[in-house]
Amino acid sequence: MKTISFIGAYDKTDLLLYIAKIFTTMGKKVLIIDTTTLQKAKYIVPVISPAKAYVTSFEDIDISVGLYNYSSIKSYLGLPEHAVLTYDYIFIDVDSIEGMRNFNINETNKKYFVTGFDAYSLKRGLEILAEIGETLELKKVLFSKNLSYEEEEYFNYLALGTKVKWDEETIYFPFEQGDQGVIIENQMVQKIKFKKLTELYKESLLYIANELVEEKEDVMNLKKAFKQLEKGV
Repeated sequence: MKTISFIGAYDKTDLLLYIAKIFTTMGKKVLIIDTTTLQKAKYIVPVISPAKAYVTSFEDIDISVGLYNYSSIKSYLGLPEHAVLTYDYIFIDVDSIEGMRNFNINETNKKYFVTGFDAYSLKRGLEILAEIGETLELKKVLFSKNLSYEEEEYFNYLALGTKVKWDEETIYFPFEQGDQGVIIENQMVQKIKFKKLTELYKESLLYIANELVEEKEDVMNLKKAFKQLEKGV
């Protein structure tokens, strides 16, 4: 089982759903844990019997909402405290220092810091990092319309003083109106579709997915699954 944390105040729900869809298409078992303040997954992911806290399934992806540690998730699923969750991948969406502590973010296999360049996402996200008491190794995932060197330099300047060891590589997502329209359309029909997304957006999704696979067989299956999703099959 691999645990991957996505840290920051930026809205990450759709990003995690699209990445998770790639892996479930490969036959992997995936759990998304929404531990954020707004719990956007509650409003995007359809659920038959909504409650304050629950685990539901959407397009073969399990999504946890309102359960703020592994023990509460196990309890909801009817598992004993000592049980091990049987997922291939667990994606943790977190936007607070409390959530990071509750889910032992420092022990996750891979850690991404996700932000846009709007004032709230950027400043609140960096505020979270400033509260970290130990050094974390993070990779930047930047959502931007311009994808410019100056923007990343501005981010690096604001991030000075945080206890973060940044990965040399940065993953860029284009904030295109076309992609936003496709994502909203998919939300309306309650589907996760790749077909109309821009090539740049899909390339960034594939890049992250590639980072999370290790077995040679999985690399081949990933390419097949992605092509299948692109065709809308």
